[in-house]
Formats: sequence, structure tokens, C-alpha cells
Amino acid sequence: MSEEINPGMQVPETVQPDVAEVKEEKTLVNYAEKTLAELTGLFQELLEDIDRLKKSKEAEAIKSAFYKKLSKEKAEAGVEGAVEEPSADEEVAEAPAAEAAEPVAEPEKVNPFVAIEEGFKSLYLTYKKERAEYNREQEKEREENLSAKQQVIEDLKALVENQEDVSSSFPAFREIQNRWREIGPVPAQNFRNLNDTYQFLVEKFYDMVKINRDLRDLDFKKNLEAKEAFCQEAEKLAENENVVDAFRELQKLHEQWKEFGPVAKEFREEIWDRFKAATAVINKKYQAYFEGQKEKFAENLQAKAALCEKVEAFAAQEIASSNEWNAISKQIEDIQKEWRSIGFASKKDNQKIYDRFRAACDAFYGRKRDFYSQYKDSMNENLDKKLAIIEKAEALKESKEWKKTTDLFIELQKEWKEIGAVPRKKSEQLWKRFRAACDSFFDAKAKEGKADNEFYANLKAKRALIEEIQAFEGSDEAAMQDFAARWQAIGFVPFKEKENVAKAYAEAMKAKFPMFGARPQRGNRGGAPKAPKSEKDLLVDQYKALQQDIVTYENNIGFFAQSKNAEPLIKQMQDRIDAAKQQLKELEGKIRQVEQKEEEEQ
Repeated sequence: MSEEINPGMQVPETVQPDVAEVKEEKTLVNYAEKTLAELTGLFQELLEDIDRLKKSKEAEAIKSAFYKKLSKEKAEAGVEGAVEEPSADEEVAEAPAAEAAEPVAEPEKVNPFVAIEEGFKSLYLTYKKERAEYNREQEKEREENLSAKQQVIEDLKALVENQEDVSSSFPAFREIQNRWREIGPVPAQNFRNLNDTYQFLVEKFYDMVKINRDLRDLDFKKNLEAKEAFCQEAEKLAENENVVDAFRELQKLHEQWKEFGPVAKEFREEIWDRFKAATAVINKKYQAYFEGQKEKFAENLQAKAALCEKVEAFAAQEIASSNEWNAISKQIEDIQKEWRSIGFASKKDNQKIYDRFRAACDAFYGRKRDFYSQYKDSMNENLDKKLAIIEKAEALKESKEWKKTTDLFIELQKEWKEIGAVPRKKSEQLWKRFRAACDSFFDAKAKEGKADNEFYANLKAKRALIEEIQAFEGSDEAAMQDFAARWQAIGFVPFKEKENVAKAYAEAMKAKFPMFGARPQRGNRGGAPKAPKSEKDLLVDQYKALQQDIVTYENNIGFFAQSKNAEPLIKQMQDRIDAAKQQLKELEGKIRQVEQKEEEEQ
């Protein structure tokens, strides 16, 4: 039995379920962490799912993650060419029939991402085509459902306006209700008006038709049982922690609620209040959930904006060295990891903040590429400079002129230190080659021993020069000046031999050249006569020369420390430093003695 409907009764607000747009439960999968192969596999699994056409959001999420990952890996691999992501909205054209193609020459270079991209694109286009056909069928079915429901309304309208006896009209009304429920969804723009018209006619039928009380009571009872079941389901949904799921299921319950007729008057308000109370709980949770989401989105946006500022600061920072670039690159990698750990911002802000972050990262890495391009040119220039030094060192390594060649090697070592970096693959090779040339010379020099070191070599050279003076025939001034200049060019001799060899030299020169010591010598030709240096001046000159030698020996120790088998050389240099310092003390004593003698004579 049916009852009269109160026209002022409030009916729950509902949303028409759309078969083509069923909002399936979204699996909590972080597609951003998947590889290209895994994303392709997920899409293949989706294509094999019987409900694939109802999972458009999952398909688009996989596609978006795939092309973002593809773009990133292309950029990191240095592969040129923009990634063209298929649009989910564009029309899918029918694939042309296969035709025989002319042979195509094999490309010289294969892009490793082409096969991956084409494979995924083929799967996606297959899905789009199937989805498009599915949507067309759904739209066609909605239009058919619209015509069918319009016909049901016409039949119900005729039943209401042409009532006869209850026994004939009520079964027809039931048949109309069943037909209405069996018809699927209609186009969204027609749903509300169509549904309101149907509800109006149903209420009018119950108000106008005088049906048998037994049938009416039975109908009320059946409707009450159904609505009590709806209340129980709604109350259970109110306890569901997944508020989005609960809200979605609630909409379905509201739809089903409307499809059942009224209950007895004494239960109408009670049953409706019960259902409305459960609805209010779910709606409140749903609203609170989205308010919380808004706050979370705002927090995520603020956190991501802070990361953008950090990367933008790095992108604008002046960076001068490779170590700095590498250190900051590591910081940016950490920032990118932190970015991925932060959730989404709101829909309107999420893409904007991502574009800002991407632009800052691109700016930094663009400047880094420019730096290393220039750095590479600089390293190549340094490579040429070091090769030139190596060639000089290798040309000198067989020299036996210990003093002169040692000075040249020290100068080459200084030049080497002043040259900047070279390509990493060449650095060790160049250093080993240069060090080998240096070690070859200094090892040979060390093997000569103390008897043939530079002081004794100088002593030998001076004695040879004295013999040459003694054997010289003639006494012209030019020859005297030449002998004097050659004597000055020879370095120091062992300190204990110094006075003897100097005396022998003076005696040989005076024997051959009577004017020796009384006329201007080297560096004073054509000028006023220059008085010979006093004993004090000679001692001071020796003192200064020893100080310079000590500086040179200490520099040598700093360089030898980097060479293999350096211990003998370092010990030799240290012995020379110690000996030179001892000579300095002796010279200081002699200088003081000369000064005291001069004071007594005055």
C-alpha cells in the first residue's frame, strides 16, 4: 500500500552516479618513485583489468609520472629533444591501415629512450582509443536512458491523470517504479529536472490515488524496512575513518532513498531525522577533512617555497671553483630529496610552485654546465703548459751541471705549482712523468756523493781556471777581465778550501796581470777607477749569499717532500742548511773581528 506524500517534506540532496566516471578507490602508490619500466608495467596491468575503463584517473596518474620521469632522465643523460606528452583530452583518430614501407637506413646513433617512450605511448593510445569509444557508448546510452525515463514520466503522468480503480492503477504504478529504477544514468544537465518531475508525480500519485488500505500499509512497511536499512548503513559509514569513501557511499544511499516511497506518517519524521543525523556526521567529517587538507596544502606550499628560495640563491651565487660547484650540487640534490618528501600543494598552486622549483634547478645546472665548459678550456691550456715543463725537465734530467741544473729544476717546480688544474684523467699521468724527470736528475745528483757535490764541483772548476790562468801567455787587460768574470760566475766552494783557492787565484792573476787589483774590473769598464772591496765587504757579500742559499735549500725541501725516494735528498738539503748556518756564525765572528780591528786603527 502507498501513502500520501507531504509536499513540504525535505528530500536529501543527491548527486547522480555516473557509470563512466566512477571514482574508484585510489591505491596509495607513489608513482614518482617508480622506474620507467615499472610504470610501463603498471599501465599494461591496467589495460588487462576488467574495470580499466572506470580507472581513468589512475591511467592519467601513471602517464603523468612516466613523462615526468622520462623528461628528468633525458635531461640527466644529456639527450636532446622535448618530451611530448599525449593529451588526455585530444580526440583519438582511427589508426590508418598498415602499408608496406620503403627500407629506412639505420640511424647512426640510437636514442636509448625512444623505444621506452614509443612502447608506453602505444599502450596509452590504445587505452585512449578504447576509453574514447567507451565514453561515446556511455553518452549514447545516457541519451537512450533519457528517452526511456521521459517515456516513464509520460506513462506515470497518464496514470496519475487517468485513475480508475485501485486494483488496476497500483500494479501499473509498481511496474512504472521498477522500470524507472532499472534505467541507468542520463546526461547530467537533464538529471535534476527529470528527477524532480518524477518525484512530483510519485507524490501526486500517492496523494490522489485511493488505494486499498492493506496494500498501502504493506507498501509503507516495505519502505520503512528499506529506509531503516539505509539508516543502519549510513550510521556504519559515519564510523568509517576513510571520510572520502564514506561520503561517496552516502551519495549512493541518498539516491536509493529517493527511489523508495513514503512510510506511515507516524514514522516519517523519525526515520528521516535518523538518516539525516548520520548524514550530518559524515558531511561534517568530510568538511573537516578538506579543511585539514587546505591547511596541509598551505603548509606544503610554504615549505616548497622555502626550498625554491634556497635553490634560487644557489643559482645566483658566484661560484669560482669546481669543489664549490660539487658541494652545492650535493646540497641541491638533498633539497630535491626533501622536495619529494613534501606532499602536494593545492591544485591551483601545485604546478606553479613546481615550475618555479624546476626553473631554479635548471638555472643552477645551466650555469654549472657553462662553468665546466670554460673550465675545460682552461684545463686544456694548463695541460699544454705542463707538457712544456715536462719536456724541459726531461731535456735536463741527464745534465751533470749540478748547481745550474738544480736551479733550473727549482724554477720549473715553481712554475708547475703556479699552473692550475688539468683534466683529471691526465693529472696523475702528467705528475708521474714530471716527477720521474725530477727524480732522475736528483737521484743522479745524490749518487755523486759529497766529493762531487756542487761545492766540490765549483772547487774543481776554480782550480782548473787557476791552472788555465797560469798557463796563459800574455797580460792584456781584456783577458784579465774575462778570467775575473769567469771566476765570479763559479759558485761557492767548501768553506775550508775557500781561503786557499782564493789566495791561489789572486797569486796567479797578479803573476800574469800586474794591474790586477789596481784597475776597474768587470762591470766598471770605461768608468772611474773602482777601489777593490774591503775585507769586511767581502765577508758581508759571503754572508748574504749564504742567506740566499739557505732560502733556496728550504724551498727544495718543500718540493722534494712530494717526490718518491725523497729522504736522501731532503737529508742532503738539511745538511747543507745546517752547514750554511754554521758558516753564517763563523762569518759573523769574522765580521765582528774586522770591525774591531778597523775601530782600533782609527
